[in-house]
Amino acid sequence: MIISELIQRSPMRIFEKSIHGGLKAGEIGVIASPSGIGKTSVLVQIALDKLLQDKKVIHVSFSQHTGYVLAWYEDIFDEFIRKKNLENAREVKDEIVKNRVLMNFSQDGVTGDQVLRSLKAMIVEGGFKAEYLIIDGFDFSKMDRERIAAIKEFAKNLGLEVWYSCTVPESNGQYTKQNIPVLLKDFVDLVDSVVVLEPRGDHIEFSVSKDRDVYNPPAMALKLDPKTLLIQT
Repeated sequence: MIISELIQRSPMRIFEKSIHGGLKAGEIGVIASPSGIGKTSVLVQIALDKLLQDKKVIHVSFSQHTGYVLAWYEDIFDEFIRKKNLENAREVKDEIVKNRVLMNFSQDGVTGDQVLRSLKAMIVEGGFKAEYLIIDGFDFSKMDRERIAAIKEFAKNLGLEVWYSCTVPESNGQYTKQNIPVLLKDFVDLVDSVVVLEPRGDHIEFSVSKDRDVYNPPAMALKLDPKTLLIQT
């Protein structure tokens, strides 16, 4: 399969269609689930889809060192091309590496302003004109309106689309009646899309809880294979 076919047939086209074409510059999306369900895999596949389209991506991790994040990209890409039989896979992989920056922060040791300054230094002063920002492992129990509003304004000013992961505690009552994680309820108006991953026996289902001003729109016809962690139709 050639890369244009791979992009066109990707499950990410369904993902984007389910949230009205995907995020726009200045918008924030959240992939939410309990720990260990597949959030990082989904974020990596969102990023890889953009990288395959020759877009630049910054992946920020608050929970894993860059070596572990790199391993996620390697494993997902290798499994992906094995299933799709992508032509010129080595050349494609080399191009992906050029368009990706991995960054790691300790949430306890850095402020929101410091993170934004580091990102600005990379994008503006460093000339890495990223269009997509992936933020994984951030503890949303420490998030507040001021911090997420600052990220949203930063993304708007620099033309970034932002995807977060959100780990939801496994105890009861962690979602609102609209299937929004309680961790997000105080600033959910600042979040444009919320997608919840829900285990369903032999697969993990994608459920859109929020798409801009619409709550619980039609189901996203996608699932996550719990063995390969690849997104499937």
